[in-house]
Amino acid sequence: MLFISPPFGNYLDFKNTISIKGSFTLYSRSGLIKQIFKTLRYDFKQGGWVNKIGLRNPGIDYAIQKYKNSQAIISIAILESSEIPVFNKKIPSNMNLELNVSCPNIDVKEKNNINNNLYHFLNKERKWCIIKLSPIIEKQVIDHYYNQGFRQFHCSNTLPLPNNSGGLSGEKVKEANKEIIPYIKNKYPDVTIIGGGGIQTINDINLYKTLGADHYACSTVFFNPYKSYLLYSNMLNKQPNIFKK
Repeated sequence: MLFISPPFGNYLDFKNTISIKGSFTLYSRSGLIKQIFKTLRYDFKQGGWVNKIGLRNPGIDYAIQKYKNSQAIISIAILESSEIPVFNKKIPSNMNLELNVSCPNIDVKEKNNINNNLYHFLNKERKWCIIKLSPIIEKQVIDHYYNQGFRQFHCSNTLPLPNNSGGLSGEKVKEANKEIIPYIKNKYPDVTIIGGGGIQTINDINLYKTLGADHYACSTVFFNPYKSYLLYSNMLNKQPNIFKK
C-alpha cells in the first residue's frame, strides 16, 4: 500500500492509497502559511527539502470533525504527557492514528513520560495505530514501543538538523532507514513497517521492499507532479503486488 504523508496527505487522496492527515496537536497552533513561506526550501548541499513549520495546525477538534467518517489516518503530536488522556477522550476509538513521536522540542523527561504512556492509544477497533519514528531514534526506544504492544512503525520522519534549524527530508533519511528498518524487521518479524523518506522513483520503492518494508510512504515527490505521476503509475501498472499487502 502507498501512504501519502503530510503535508501532501492533507490535500491528496488517490485510489489505492491511504492519506495521512496532520500532524495535529491538542490545541490549534497558528501561523502555518507564514512558516511555509518563511522556512520551506530545497537545500542542494543537503540534497533534500528543509522546513521548520513547527506543527502549525488547526488542532485535533478540527481533525475529528473533518475526518471522523474518513478512512484516513490522523497523525497526532503530543507535546506533554498530560495531553494523552485528553486526546484519548476526544478521539473516536475507531479513528486510525499515527503517533508522531519525533518532535525535537520536548525535554527529555517529558518525552520519556509520553513514551511510557502511548499504549493508551492501542485498541482493537483501530486498523492502524502507527508509531512514526525519528531517523535518529535509539534502538532501545523502538524496543520499548514494541513491548508496549505497538506492531506498526513508520520509518521515518524528517532528519532533525543542528541548532533546531529545521527538518530534512530526502536521501539522508533513506540512509538512516537502511539501518532502522532491518533492525526492526529482523528482531520483530511480526511488525508491519511503512518505509518512507527520499522516495522519488520505483527503484526507491524496491529498495525499501528489500530492506523489509511492507508499505511505502511518499511526500516530497509531490512537489514534482510528473515524478509523482510516474511513481504512482509504475506502482499501479508494473508492481501490482505492492497494493495487495
